[in-house]
This record gives sequence, structure tokens and C-alpha cells, in this order.
Amino acid sequence: MAHPTRWYPIAFAVALLVLMPLLVLLASWHEVDRQIWSHLWQTQLPRLIGNTLTLVIGVGVGVTLLGVSLAWLTSLCEFPGRRWLDWALMLPFAIPAYVLAFVFVGLLDFSGPVQTLLREWLGSGIRFPRVRSTAGVIIVLVLVFYPYVYLLARNAFLAQGKGLTEAARTLGLTPLQAFWRVALPVARPAIGAGLALALMETLADFGAVSVFNFDTFTTAIYKTWYGFYSLGSAAQLACLLLFAVMLVLYGERRARGAVRPAVERPRSGALYRLTGLRALAASGWCLLVFACAFVIPMLQLVVWFWQRGRFDLDERYLALIQHTLYLGALAALITVAVALLLAFARRQAPTRLMGATVGLANLGYALPGSMLAVAIMLAFSSLDNGVVIPLSKWLGGAGKALLLGSLGALLLAYLIRFLAVAHGPLETSLARIRPTLAQASRSLGVGGVPLFVRLYLPLLMPGVLTAALLVFVDVLKEMPATLLMRPFGWDTLAVRIFEMTSEGEWARAALPALTLVLVGLLPVILLIRRSAQRIG
Repeated sequence: MAHPTRWYPIAFAVALLVLMPLLVLLASWHEVDRQIWSHLWQTQLPRLIGNTLTLVIGVGVGVTLLGVSLAWLTSLCEFPGRRWLDWALMLPFAIPAYVLAFVFVGLLDFSGPVQTLLREWLGSGIRFPRVRSTAGVIIVLVLVFYPYVYLLARNAFLAQGKGLTEAARTLGLTPLQAFWRVALPVARPAIGAGLALALMETLADFGAVSVFNFDTFTTAIYKTWYGFYSLGSAAQLACLLLFAVMLVLYGERRARGAVRPAVERPRSGALYRLTGLRALAASGWCLLVFACAFVIPMLQLVVWFWQRGRFDLDERYLALIQHTLYLGALAALITVAVALLLAFARRQAPTRLMGATVGLANLGYALPGSMLAVAIMLAFSSLDNGVVIPLSKWLGGAGKALLLGSLGALLLAYLIRFLAVAHGPLETSLARIRPTLAQASRSLGVGGVPLFVRLYLPLLMPGVLTAALLVFVDVLKEMPATLLMRPFGWDTLAVRIFEMTSEGEWARAALPALTLVLVGLLPVILLIRRSAQRIG
């Protein structure tokens, strides 16, 4: 057996890699371009702060109300359609925010089919609220991110079993009172965790707010980089975004309080049978959310695809698919391999220091893609100018930058961003392997690499495949990092969607959007199956 201390350099190296963007961003403050910051403060910064706060508050309230209400209905109540709506309400996970955004705008804009039809019915003089508004972007992000709260709250309600609720009912509480005074407080940690995930995704979003022309810190980072050609100022804006993310994480931990999850036997059946108008209202509410978040967008994408998108099935589109799949597969392979090393390091050296180090290595998921892009490119630009170019000239080369704008830089951003996504399933799978199996194998003379290949790898394969699939799909949908860091000529499906939506070509964006949604359904189906197995 390898000595536990041999795993520390691996874990320290990965943690340092994840912390590198934070250190680079902090170092960017050593030189401040006062002219750019004066311009930003006079023209953009107060509006950016106001927009971001409005978005966070609006999405936070929306996903909490939507996710908790749907979770309570599907987990505690019986009504027509509950059994299939229970899992169908998770399907919006598969739709990227920027896809739902351009479908929403394309449908409801002034020249869209909905307003056109209503003007024909009600007269041309009628006026509708603007679609590209603060309320519009909040509604879209709520419909995209409510599954975070829904899934975790639903599992928390199911895990409470019958005991707590029945005890509350025997004390004379109505079902609604039992929910407010018993079920909801106990599920608060899970709801808080789901809310934190939704808010971090909101802060990191770039595509959806771009479609609505709604400026936030993520769009400001992009415009500062490409508009002012100031990588340092973009990095300083990213620092402010990181500060907002840290506030969300701190708030989530504080909100958990001292509430501990219930340790009852999970319950699969409903506690309350709704009848009459209550049953109709429950079915109608769930169907409305499912239709707005998944059914209508998918139908509109199919219509646009048939009208215009199918004519884009040419060699260029095949190249986009090839680039997208290549990046996703390569990033998944690298990320899973590193996550596997971290999981083994934690198992072989189960100390507090190792736990803290692995925790730091998993912080990357909290870092927005735009922030990672700026930090990595700033670091690689310094390395190119300080090391690579002088060394190349000294060796008689062309003296060109090799790191900035390279495929390696983009893959590093994917690794840092999605390492936590891969680590979770792998750590869970590794925990199920009893240490006695490895001890028995070593007693028979099998150790080192043969032990991993013959014992661990077959048992870990389900977790490895799950981790690879989750990272693969997340990479396919990642827009900010890919848009900012892709090498020349390496356009992907997400980049194609951004280009088409920037020009208002909704129908031409339908083909790459449908492809991403169909691929994104794979991990959602896997998530639904795993959730059903836990309940069963």
C-alpha cells in the first residue's frame, strides 16, 4: 500500500490549480486603469450593480416559490397526473438558459407569432408589455433554474417519512399548517442548497442576459475585454463577481442554521389525497410550469428547425458538432481522471488537511465561466510575454504566443469549472467499495496498477460513466468560457447559438439548440432514474 503522504502532492497541485484564477484576479489590482474605471463608474457600474441585485433577488424569490410549491405537491399530495409530473418537472434541467431565452423572445417579441396573432384577433392598436425587460429575464431564469430547488426540496420532503407529519396532524394542525411549521423548517437546508446553486448559476449566466440585452457583470466582463481591450479591467470586474458568489455561498451556509435532516425511512407514497377543485388546481399548476419550461420551448424549436434550421445541415454544421463533441470528450476524460486521483487521495489519507485540500479543489464549480476565462487568459498572457516568447526568440523561433488562445487553456478552464461535478459521483462510488477487498487482494500479491485495473476500475465504472456524462454535457452547454477562450476556428454549438441569437436569427439557432437539449436529456434521465432508485 502506498504511503498516505504520497497523495498530498497530487491533492495540493490540483487545489493550487483551482486557486490560481483567484490569485490571478487578486493580483490584477496592482495596476488600475483609472480612465477605464472612471468611464465604467459614470456609465455602467451603478446600473450593473442594480441589475445584478434585481436579478438575484427576483430569481431567488421565484425559484424558491416555484421549486418548493411543486416539490410539496408532487411529494406529499395525490392528484391527477402526479406520478408522471413528479419526474417530468425535472426535464427543464436539459434546456440551457440561453436556449429558453431566445425561444421566449422569439415567441413573445413584437414581431413574434403570439403578439402577431393577438393583434389580428384584438386589433392592431393593442399594446403588450416589452419582452426584453427585467421581468422577462427573471421569468426565463426562474423557469430554467427552479429544478435545483425542486429536486432537493422534493428529496427532503420524501426523506421526512410519515412520522413528523402524522405527529403534527394528531396535534390538530391542518395539512397547510403542518407544511409551514414542520415540513418546511426541516427541509430548509436542502432548499437553501438548491437556492444557492440557482443563484450561482444566475450570477454566472451570460447567454440569457445577452439575448435580453440585460447588462450584468458577466456581460460587462465580455464588453470590457473586447470593447476596451483591457484584460486587467475585465479581471477586476471578475473580482467583484467573485465577491458576489462568495456572499451567496456564505449566506447559504448561514441560512442552514442548526436544522438537521430527518432520519426517518423515506416515503414513496403521498400523504394527502386532493379532490375536486384542489386536485384540478394542483394538476393545472404543475402542467402550466411544465408546459412553459419544457413543452412549448421544445415545440417551438422543432417548428423553427423545420422552417429554416434543417437547411443548415451542411459541412459547417458537421464541423461544429465535431468540435463540440471533441471538446466535451477530451474535457470529460481529463476531468474524470483528475477527480479520480482526488477521490483516491481522500480515501488513502483521510485526514482533516486532506479533506480541506480536496474541498478547495472542488471550489471551481462556484467560479463563473467568464471569470475563469479572464483569469486563465491573464495568467497565460503573462507567461507568454515573460517566458514563452523570449525563450522562442532565443531558440531561433518565431517568438509567437503559444498559451494564449490555445486549446490547453480552454481545457484547463473546463477542468477547474467542472471538477466538482465529476468528483461527487466518483467519491460516492469509491465509498461503496469496502477496504477489506483491497486488503484481501494485496494479501494475494495483487497491488499497485493491477489492483486498480482488476478491482477498483470494474466496481467504479458506473460512477466513472456518470461523472463523464455529467461533465461532457456541462462542457457542451458552457458558453462564456468557450466564447472567450476558444482557439481560432474552434466554434461550437453554443458559440453558434450565440452568433445566431445576436443577429436575431432565432430559426437558424434552433438546430444547434435542439442538439444541445437532446444531449442534455441524457444526464437528466440518469438523474431521474437514480432519484427513483433512492426512493424505492
